[in-house]
Amino acid sequence: MLGRVPLQVNLRSRGMDIAEVARKSGVAASTLRYYEEKGLIASIGRHGLRRLFADSVLERLAFISLGQSAGLSLDEIARMFAPDGNLRIDRKLLALKADELDATIRKLSAMRDGLRHAAACPAPTHMECPTFRRLLSAAISGAASKRKLKAPSKKHPPSRSRRTRRL
Repeated sequence: MLGRVPLQVNLRSRGMDIAEVARKSGVAASTLRYYEEKGLIASIGRHGLRRLFADSVLERLAFISLGQSAGLSLDEIARMFAPDGNLRIDRKLLALKADELDATIRKLSAMRDGLRHAAACPAPTHMECPTFRRLLSAAISGAASKRKLKAPSKKHPPSRSRRTRRL
């Protein structure tokens, strides 16, 4: 009689269940289900009622996290996955996001500098400080321009609701 070859089952080949993916990635199971619904990740099957995922899902989740940290929406991230699952990074979009970050950094730096000046200003009152008054004027003009953008057009009066028209 020939020697028996022990049956070796590679449990990894069947994938990780959703709980293991959640534990290893730090992404909640509900979020994993949502990502699957949006087409960002795909399960490779089920073990009972639990979804199973390939080990490569962890790398994909890391990419999603990185994209979100950079300010990309889930839809923008989803477009960076080719139908075959490989990455197809949109370099133009990344350049636009970098430009947006530069603008945000400039704005936040100016706000920080203004706060630091207001906190350490040697003037007797802030209203006597030329720098503070200049910041105040800029804030007023910025608020006024935002109001102008939101003001309703005089050509088109606001429409009445259906209920008001019936009365």
